[in-house]
Amino acid sequence: MTRSPLFLAALASSAVPGLDPVSVEGVHTRPDDPFEVAHIHDSQDRLWAVKVPRTQAAGATLEDVTRLCQLLGRRLEVAIPMVRGQVTVPEGRAVVYPRVPGRPLDFASLPPGPLAGEVGRALAHIHNVEHLLFEEAGLVSYDAEGRRRRQLSELDRAAATGHVPTNLLTRWERALEDVSLWRFAPCPVHGTFVGENVLASFDDEGDAGTGRVRGVLAWEEAHIGDPADDFAELIARASPDAVDSVLEAYAQSRVERPDASLVTRARLAGEMSVVRTLLRALSAGLLGVVEQASEALRDLDEQTGAEDRRHEQEDAARLERDRLERAEAFAAAEAAAGRSRPADLPDDAPWEATAPHVPSFGSEAEAPAELAPSTAVAESAADAIPNDPVQADGDATQPHVTAAHRGEDAAPVLDRHDATSFEIDQAEALPDSGGASSDRSDSNAGGDGDADAAYGVVFDEHEGASAFVPTVPADPADPADPADPAGPNDSTGGPSTTSG
Repeated sequence: MTRSPLFLAALASSAVPGLDPVSVEGVHTRPDDPFEVAHIHDSQDRLWAVKVPRTQAAGATLEDVTRLCQLLGRRLEVAIPMVRGQVTVPEGRAVVYPRVPGRPLDFASLPPGPLAGEVGRALAHIHNVEHLLFEEAGLVSYDAEGRRRRQLSELDRAAATGHVPTNLLTRWERALEDVSLWRFAPCPVHGTFVGENVLASFDDEGDAGTGRVRGVLAWEEAHIGDPADDFAELIARASPDAVDSVLEAYAQSRVERPDASLVTRARLAGEMSVVRTLLRALSAGLLGVVEQASEALRDLDEQTGAEDRRHEQEDAARLERDRLERAEAFAAAEAAAGRSRPADLPDDAPWEATAPHVPSFGSEAEAPAELAPSTAVAESAADAIPNDPVQADGDATQPHVTAAHRGEDAAPVLDRHDATSFEIDQAEALPDSGGASSDRSDSNAGGDGDADAAYGVVFDEHEGASAFVPTVPADPADPADPADPAGPNDSTGGPSTTSG
């Protein structure tokens, strides 16, 4: 069923006492989107979002997410949608909630530094949530082996379609059968942690370093499982330096130490996201989306060779930085304890501080006779110490992508202007909630361009993201967005969805 934005505004008005709509914006959706969403501006200058399920299965999911957000509301440091009112529809319940403040981020433009650290800390806080809360909300749970077998099953189903290149099938099967990569502690996972669902605000729009994460939307795919799934888009789109900033802040904020194979599994999850889009499209009979996914898989097959070489360089550079940091920290600790590194040991050679120290003399004649055998043994051991540390065989960094109209330090946010506004006459009666729904506007039914760029990831590029923070200097031709009354600590609102 397709409902008009005016009808959704009528539902919101009946769900929340005192909500008097003045204007409504319909969010464009794709045929396989499980929800319909609209944004409402009321007579008290408040901004709202209304979400209506399209199927009974989507209605059941919406109830679970509503329950989860109520449990998480006071446990996270960022704002999430909190339901203020509900109304019954044939598919379940429509929910209404204040829009979460902030602008969606563009991970491809995310610079290293404070903002990337904010993203890492926000993700760590989600992963630190108690498992019991997700289980109480009725969400699914996977252990490491269960997650690996589930992805193997998806790969088998995708192989049977004939749309996946053989090289990719071999590549993914090899990674999924390497059990050493799948040793991780399951944790609460957001499920669609992409830039469009991470909202930030900036004290200075020209300086990304002033940004902070305000909210996280779209909890419909939340579950207990592999923490690497939430890094898939970050690893795929952000620059290596930005990823390092995210991982550093994430590791410092996590209760449990991240496992060594997290980045490798995140890359795999990013690649296989196209497979999940393909399977969903085939199940729904969406031939256009099937063709798009097939073309993306063919492009990925051509890019994997170069991508693998780049990833090897990034990993080698990351390991070398970690080694040097550990060596500096260890040297500082030893110096504080009054121990020093042997002067004749190469700078890049490992040093075992617990080994017996052999004094060094200017010449053999100066060495006491009783120390001569020990000195010979020490020299032999020193010769056996390797002098070649792990080195990156190329430049492992790449500049982060910025929009042409923004400066290098500008806020890395996404500009979205694809919703259509409808001014509601105060004297005009809103449609009856029980009446037949009208057709959606052309602008709400369109938007294939955005969808083409985003399939494989479940998100809603508009839902819940208020526009009170401009990303670029305002165009005189564009009307100013209304102020958002909901703050990051607002305890009311509702769950958000994703499109695609």
